Amino acid sequence: MKRRSTDLDHLLLPDRTLLFVCIVLLCGGLVMLTSASVSLAENTTGQPFYYLQQQLFAVFIGLLGGAIVLRIPSEFWERTGLVLALLAMLLLLVVLVPGFGRTVNGATRWVSAGGINIQVSEPARLLLLMWLAGYAVRRQEELQETWQGFFKPMALVGVAAILLLQQPDFGATTVLLAISLGVLFVAGGRLKCFFVCVGVVVALLAALAVLSPYRLKRITGFLDPWADPFDSGFQLTQSLIAIGSGDIFGLGLGNSVQKLFYLPEAHTDFIFAVIAEEFGLVGSLLVIALFATLVWRIVVVARESAALNRLYQAYLAFGIGVWLGVQSLINIGVNMGVFPTKGLTLPLVSYGRSSLIITLIALALLIRIDMENRQAIRGTRKPVSRRGSL
Repeated sequence: MKRRSTDLDHLLLPDRTLLFVCIVLLCGGLVMLTSASVSLAENTTGQPFYYLQQQLFAVFIGLLGGAIVLRIPSEFWERTGLVLALLAMLLLLVVLVPGFGRTVNGATRWVSAGGINIQVSEPARLLLLMWLAGYAVRRQEELQETWQGFFKPMALVGVAAILLLQQPDFGATTVLLAISLGVLFVAGGRLKCFFVCVGVVVALLAALAVLSPYRLKRITGFLDPWADPFDSGFQLTQSLIAIGSGDIFGLGLGNSVQKLFYLPEAHTDFIFAVIAEEFGLVGSLLVIALFATLVWRIVVVARESAALNRLYQAYLAFGIGVWLGVQSLINIGVNMGVFPTKGLTLPLVSYGRSSLIITLIALALLIRIDMENRQAIRGTRKPVSRRGSL
């Protein structure tokens, strides 16, 4: 029986380097998650591989969602941008409604669906990015020539940021604002508006950090964790001990000491410290190099889209690059004591089912864009016009 042809059949294979880095980070992340969580899982659940099993289920869901996204032309998401933005705002509102949101450790960030607790900031971030990329194309002239064109989308993003802060989720707010400003900047937004927005965002985030007692405690603990190593500075001091113990080549896979109930959240926010302890400076630099390569290849995809006059795809790809770059930078920086503690996972590596599922879907969307670019390049004989800032 003849197989039915699909749109995907006519596209070229994606960038091999991009695909290779994603696979290495995902598989390596599963190995490190197992190493970092096996003692905790056995102690709390009686199942040594509990967190690995949960993460593998998230991988399955993420790959299934990614497979669906791969079969949908990227232009579809551009046409449905407003619906996606409304859905994102609905998610951020629903989680705050009593009876719908699930509270863990004082934060209301999750809703339950199909037995999975979904952290709403993850899908909301991707949905808002997909809308913002479309706005930057539709309103390009207004964005480049008037202040209203820049501040109107930032107003919606500002509302989303306020809703995120109500959960509260300071880390997700920071990433969302960075993505939004980055996309509007490369889309040609006025520099004056850009710098004004950056100044306002930095000032507001700094004020929130200083005026909130628990955030201020995190900052003071970050500046001098050794001043209170058993309270506000406990996580960071344990992370630094783990990193320092790894030396050049590390203690070996599975031999981390700090993960044995010394380092809190060793399998989530502080998994990089376990990597550094078990694989040393060499392993740490390899992880950093992998993330740098991932962001570099994403920017290449964005530039190719811009060169082909596929501006929506260019802005969307660039936004995904900013997202993964900023989140990985903050997570690694927190582990090393460069930034105050934030509740952000290391993409594709840390335990976090919502984060992993949405990251895999976002990468599938990126791969779809890359495949479309390659098909367009093959079918283009004459030089294409270049627009946009990428």
